Amino acid sequence: MNKHRLRDRLLLQEDLNFLLTNRVPRIALTHLMGWYSQLRSPLLTRFSIAVWRLFTELDLSEAKQQQFDSLHDCFTRELKAGARPSDPRPGIITSPSDAIVGACGQLDGTQALQAKGMDYELHELLGSRELPARFAGGSYVTLRLTSSMYHRFHAPHDIEVDRVTYISGDTWNVNPIALKRVERLFCRNERAVIEARLQSDGTPLLLVPVAAILVASMRLTFIDVLLNLRYRGPNVIPCQARLAKGQEMGWFEHGSTIIVITPPGMELADGIASGSRLRAGQALLRRSEPGAPHEHD
Repeated sequence: MNKHRLRDRLLLQEDLNFLLTNRVPRIALTHLMGWYSQLRSPLLTRFSIAVWRLFTELDLSEAKQQQFDSLHDCFTRELKAGARPSDPRPGIITSPSDAIVGACGQLDGTQALQAKGMDYELHELLGSRELPARFAGGSYVTLRLTSSMYHRFHAPHDIEVDRVTYISGDTWNVNPIALKRVERLFCRNERAVIEARLQSDGTPLLLVPVAAILVASMRLTFIDVLLNLRYRGPNVIPCQARLAKGQEMGWFEHGSTIIVITPPGMELADGIASGSRLRAGQALLRRSEPGAPHEHD
């Protein structure tokens, strides 16, 4: 049995996968990984990347640099210029990141789907009772970044960011196996709620980056705060940031999830469904046509 078949067999064994990635001291391991990833040793980094490749389909061919002094540098790598062009159409909201699409579709009031048979309320995810009402009946897309993917995320449209709310939390794994077993998982994990508006007409837009096990922190380029498990406040960070479509917004230290939420008037773009693989800049949502049926997963 070759190494990839053995790896896939182990990773797809649900009980073992859940045990190894969740029934462990998650926060302690996350802090340890954060420390380890910052060690600056080209030799140790090459060895770590070689081990990493035994478990993932890591592809560094698009990276701006090919040699890294630390795992952190590899995790947060930049890509060559032009590697992720954004769909220029004004009616298109693009994917902020490389990702595999999870649950997606139309919100049931203010309720979204985590996995089959498991819903969660937006007020729990967003940490607000007022904010969800602005998005009731709108659309949402769950974007999962695996550990081997490009970890930076970008503005999905020309936007103005008004506020970031940081919510400290746990570090459950966000893979499909955990999502089927842990209720309200996204509402439990560390996350940031980014409140934005389209520059063109003020349409509100939410981006919710959700951290996970081994994700020691997330960085937003437009605020001067490193958001991580040790950061306790202020939890609400007002800001006035104007970002062009495709402009870098930040990065995760490892793989994780971004949930994109829009109000009524938007629908899934063609080809967007659970299991779809996307690159940052591809069409994710579009303006609804009058009378068009809603797509949902």
